[in-house]
Amino acid sequence: MGKIQVMEEWLSNKIAAGEVVERPSSVVKELVENAIDAGSTSIEVFLEEAGLTSIQVTDNGRGMDEDDALLCFGRHATSKISKEQDLFRIRTLGFRGEALASIASVSKVTLKTSDGETSGLEVHLEGGHVISKTPTAFRKGTDITVSQLFFNTPARLKYLKTIQTELGHSIDLLNRLALGYPDIAFKLVHNGGVLLQTNGRGNVQQVLAAIYGMQNAKKMIPFSIESKDYKVHGYASMPEVTRASKNYISLFVNGRWVKHYLIQKAIVDAYHTYLPIERYPIVVLYIEGDPQLTDVNVHPAKLQIRLSKEQELLPLVEKAVREAIRGAIHVPLAQKKEKPTRVPSEQMNIWKNSTPTFNETKLNEIVQRLNAEPTVVKEVPLNEISQPDITPTFETSDVFDTTTQHESSDDEIFCHQESSESESETFTETPPVAEKEPFPDLEIVGQIHGTYIVAQMEDGFYLIDQHAAQERIKYEYFRDKVGEVNPNERQSLLLPLTFHYSYDEALILKESLHALEEVGVFLEDFGQSSFVVREHPTWFPLGFEQEIIEELIEQVMQTKRADVKKLREEAAIMMSCKKSIKANYFLTKDQMVALLADLRKADNPFTCPHGRPVMIHFSTYEVEKMFKRVM
Repeated sequence: MGKIQVMEEWLSNKIAAGEVVERPSSVVKELVENAIDAGSTSIEVFLEEAGLTSIQVTDNGRGMDEDDALLCFGRHATSKISKEQDLFRIRTLGFRGEALASIASVSKVTLKTSDGETSGLEVHLEGGHVISKTPTAFRKGTDITVSQLFFNTPARLKYLKTIQTELGHSIDLLNRLALGYPDIAFKLVHNGGVLLQTNGRGNVQQVLAAIYGMQNAKKMIPFSIESKDYKVHGYASMPEVTRASKNYISLFVNGRWVKHYLIQKAIVDAYHTYLPIERYPIVVLYIEGDPQLTDVNVHPAKLQIRLSKEQELLPLVEKAVREAIRGAIHVPLAQKKEKPTRVPSEQMNIWKNSTPTFNETKLNEIVQRLNAEPTVVKEVPLNEISQPDITPTFETSDVFDTTTQHESSDDEIFCHQESSESESETFTETPPVAEKEPFPDLEIVGQIHGTYIVAQMEDGFYLIDQHAAQERIKYEYFRDKVGEVNPNERQSLLLPLTFHYSYDEALILKESLHALEEVGVFLEDFGQSSFVVREHPTWFPLGFEQEIIEELIEQVMQTKRADVKKLREEAAIMMSCKKSIKANYFLTKDQMVALLADLRKADNPFTCPHGRPVMIHFSTYEVEKMFKRVM
């Protein structure tokens, strides 16, 4: 007798469930996507104990008749595709016909459904087996309840995380789907409490407000661009609204929420020098194109895709986002408030014995930060300041002698970020900003602790970070100068540079020497795992040759290619940072005037190359609010 036999269907379903159903949020995903494919305009999700006890999804879609209601739990039963050609034109979220069979095999399921033409049907399943089916009165649509998930697979149940963690996955999933389908009203309820509710009116900004808060939604910039094969549109946050991870970038390809590293990277690259290091924007990106250009049959979870015209799409995405945010760069406010209301003089007496209510904690943090800086005064008279050898585009960008500056531990400016609490007000969508904000015409007042320049206008006063300001000026100067140099011109070194690597790294490097030679770096063997460089491209800045060559070697060992464009950019940033004035360096008024004059000529005077703000605006109203001059 042969040893090979065909598995029972219930057993194969349980094996498939190991890939499709990883946790409660996997069940929510499959059920909600089925509801979307059924044409629902309202979807409600009810969870008990993060879905470990019960998951209920109710929709008002097309529903099913009795035959379909029984057949839908069979393996590979689907209404989405019927022939081979359909696999390459998938426009629905589901298509494999594995989800319901897999879910039913590891849980207890109750299905109520009606197509609106016949009487409803209620079906009970346990471990994939139909226990009972009875007619029932039910409106058009489907209601499916999954309880006791993984009751017959205790190993999977054992390795689930805490209720808070599992609930977080479900919330994140519903947030994404609500953003992907703003014309559907979503509702998520956990243990009787509403966690998410959208109105289904098709306004993406209203969904953003429900998820990220009204204040952040107002700072989302719409963008749109088209090519022959793709239409790209969506919303991107202004650079002042950032998060600590890329998880707030949501990508939708033909309505499907996906994860795609290269598209995500193109979005982050569009914010280049506008964001602080290790900070990321909030972005909702919709990509529409011919389904034949997209392969979604990659992984059972259907979160990964392959694009046949990826190299065309990536620059399109980066261009759309970059053009949208460039005109929106502006001076961040210290704190944004509603329009001020003057207080009548007869009401002033009510404050005589009252306790101040302004944000004293935030103010104390700023004061403590400023007081922590040393207060050594070092002024340089203008007649003793030497000009640089190469005159930059900005007349006095090298006006400060940085060789004797005191290096502070950090050159950061404190910017009050607006809270992201959810509000229920409505608004119209903000049109794209065509031109960048003009640089304010500032009158210099003085300097705080040799670090921040104080300037004023009719609308309030400004704090300018002198290091960030000159860093922006020098960055744009070095960026242009480095870009002008011929990459094929090389400079010989008086003393060769030596580089030592481990044996395995040296082997990898020897296989990729041609990539370095293409960008003008020639490595010669200098022992078993050492190399020497006797010349380098002339665009390498003086004093940074070793660092740049090491970075190029690191790139080649990791990616087998050298990105000169990226290296030139990093070199400009590195030079601008090291050659700019630091904190605790006191300036004369003429030097401050010269610095702001150069800053006014910069392409982007409001952020440094690392994305930190150059200046902060304190409105007159904010100051009067602190002193109780206005309500």
